[in-house]
Amino acid sequence: MLTRRITYRLYPSSTQAAKLHWARKMHCALYNAAVANRKTQYKQFNHSVDYFEQQNSLPDFKRIWTEYRELGGHALQATLKRVDFAFQRFFKLKSGYPKFKASRRYRGWTYPDKQSWGVSTNEGVNGQLHLKDLDLKVQMRGEARTWGTPTTCTVIFDSGKWYASITVQCQPERELGSGVIGADFGCKTAFALSDGTKITSPKFLAQAQDQVRQLSKQQRRKRKPEKRKFKASRRWKKAQAQISKVKRRVKNQRHNWTHQVAADITRSHSIVVTEKINLKGMTCKARRGKRKAQKTGLNRSLLDVGIGMLKDAIEYKLLEGNGFLLHAPTRELKPTQRCAKCWELTPKTLSDRLHVCSNPECSHVEDRDINSAQVCEVWYGRREPSSSVAESPSSTLCGSMKQLGAMKRRKLSAQQSGGE
Repeated sequence: MLTRRITYRLYPSSTQAAKLHWARKMHCALYNAAVANRKTQYKQFNHSVDYFEQQNSLPDFKRIWTEYRELGGHALQATLKRVDFAFQRFFKLKSGYPKFKASRRYRGWTYPDKQSWGVSTNEGVNGQLHLKDLDLKVQMRGEARTWGTPTTCTVIFDSGKWYASITVQCQPERELGSGVIGADFGCKTAFALSDGTKITSPKFLAQAQDQVRQLSKQQRRKRKPEKRKFKASRRWKKAQAQISKVKRRVKNQRHNWTHQVAADITRSHSIVVTEKINLKGMTCKARRGKRKAQKTGLNRSLLDVGIGMLKDAIEYKLLEGNGFLLHAPTRELKPTQRCAKCWELTPKTLSDRLHVCSNPECSHVEDRDINSAQVCEVWYGRREPSSSVAESPSSTLCGSMKQLGAMKRRKLSAQQSGGE
């Protein structure tokens, strides 16, 4: 069984929307209270608060703050777990210190099990979302490609619209081709395949950049909000809504294009071979030198393509049809410098877009990106059988609610067995 996430658009009435906004603000206040509790306990008492300590204090918290009695206990635990995730990332040096969140920017909350929510739908097509703790039945629209057993639900408020992100346990089926193809991802060319196919990046963000600049210029002439001074004007909020609408359209266009392209690739091939890409390092900020503007433009172009999103879409579609996405070792293989015919290395710069083999006996001439994809495909055929284990999602400790419960049960059983 696999886990798939389906996002539905919610259409609440005005009364239901007011109730949803109230619940969102309550979860935001709990989030900020949990962050303040950890910060105060450590600074004043040198005591590190963990998730289980805050979870066990929820009953006493609800006795004092009676308005939280209406909200489901598991949903409040999920909010505390979100705080724990933020601190875990901080301790692993993956993000900054967790900050307090404004209620207008707090997106939503999660129901980690089926006790506080339910869904009535016809095999994942439209239906109603039942939030039991809020006593709401909200109309939702959307269609799931594969429906199964619902497990969790996240209610999200984004750009003035409500969404329900539901995870289901299902067994998706997808028909794949039987071929092997090499792929090379890039900036100007979104990806190139070893059979000579090249897909140019649509650059949705670049097309909408002029419109965003014009709207931002108009917004700067309005009164923006300043903390503890005055609120934003209605015209500033209207301009902000227009900017958000344009960016949301760009996001939807990129998301739609990504899945269409991934479906076209997996429809003809069951194994896709590409090189390992360090997207985080490629899109980092320029620290030194005078080429910060150029690096910023390059980063924007790379992120506009959505390479990571495209690779994830290809990988999970291949997994549904028992296919695989393999990553060739970039540093050892050097696919952009290596010739796909004679396997010799030909040094190139980023401006060299054509591969001309330096070996006089070969003299292979090919587009740089296509040659790199062909090298990945040849590497798949030359690999050693012992090192050709296909990559598949591994069960790592990600700190989910399910894993935390299993860990807690193991600790209790170990303590009980030790006491006996």
